[in-house]
Amino acid sequence: MLKRFSIWKDKTVSSFEELMEEVQQGEIPQHIAIIMDGNGRWARKRGLPRIAGHHEGMKVVRKITKCASRLGVKVLTLYAFSTENWKRPKLEVDYLMKLPQEFLGTFLPELVEENVQVRLMGQKEGLPAHTLAAIEKAMQDTANNTGLILNFALNYGSRDEMVYAVRDLVRDSNSGKLNADDITEEVISSYLMTSKLPDPDLLIRTSGEIRISNFMLWQIAYTELWFTDRYWPDFTESHLLEAVINFQRRGRRFGGV
Repeated sequence: MLKRFSIWKDKTVSSFEELMEEVQQGEIPQHIAIIMDGNGRWARKRGLPRIAGHHEGMKVVRKITKCASRLGVKVLTLYAFSTENWKRPKLEVDYLMKLPQEFLGTFLPELVEENVQVRLMGQKEGLPAHTLAAIEKAMQDTANNTGLILNFALNYGSRDEMVYAVRDLVRDSNSGKLNADDITEEVISSYLMTSKLPDPDLLIRTSGEIRISNFMLWQIAYTELWFTDRYWPDFTESHLLEAVINFQRRGRRFGGV
């Protein structure tokens, strides 16, 4: 547990519990999305192989999921593997594809106990059978849970998502199910992989990189962005609370005055 954590210069919170209490007095983001970046660099700084960073990052997913659930967050979307990540070395990709099986194999009972529902956002085609089987089992075992939605973006890319959405729109238009004049922002949103989820209120990216990396480009039009230099394996529950406090101190006008 955190012994002492400074949020801003003139205020110091003496314990994690007090920090949690502070956060819960403000608006809790319904949907938090996280670009979990920096696993490889975390490992390299320690003279370890990149896969060691991914393994350590998996432990952080567990802690952050439980913290977000405790906060009352409705949806936590984690960018686990992008459509571009297939370009990485085969050894690393193979290891990343084994992580869902390892993670969900050990964490699934806790997810059920925490009333967390697992979902998948991304293209199933191309995923190894063992990867897909682990995720589908988790989805099935947590389907009736009514708490936090843990949404894994796996084999996901926002431009890819939009291409599929446009194709479906065109097909429905050609078949007479949809008229061109009926197409609105709401209709387009309904064709995306997040159709049944609220748009993210807060997007967090770790590792010091300040870019979106083809992640939920449509959905984050008015999302608050928060960047940290910390690598994902070093990201703690307290850093999540820091991001939420920063979110709470902003004025969200959605284009208004």
